[in-house]
Amino acid sequence: MSSSSISNAIKVLEDLLGGLNQAYWEANSLDRKDFFYDLISALHAELSELGKLSVQDHDLDYEPVTEEFRSVRPKLSRLRKLVDDFALRSTTAGRLEYLINEAMVLIGPAG
Repeated sequence: MSSSSISNAIKVLEDLLGGLNQAYWEANSLDRKDFFYDLISALHAELSELGKLSVQDHDLDYEPVTEEFRSVRPKLSRLRKLVDDFALRSTTAGRLEYLINEAMVLIGPAG
């Protein structure tokens, strides 16, 4: 379980969403676009649920809320390993690598 606050998690997830959106628009095949779209959809679902929390809850420890977000761990791991192949621009690849590492900490250990 992560010891990150909900407010920190929201920032990390919003940043990752931005990086994935950028990679989506840079993707040159439908398969890659579908891959990114699946991750983007899971992040939207998680952020939507977190948006329902009151501001007073934002200091609490974060743990993933939606099953969709918890289940993206394998895809994020795959993307982290293949980020240079999946992201066409080196700036996008570097940004995604950093953001994926932060998100993986939020999701917590596999299993």
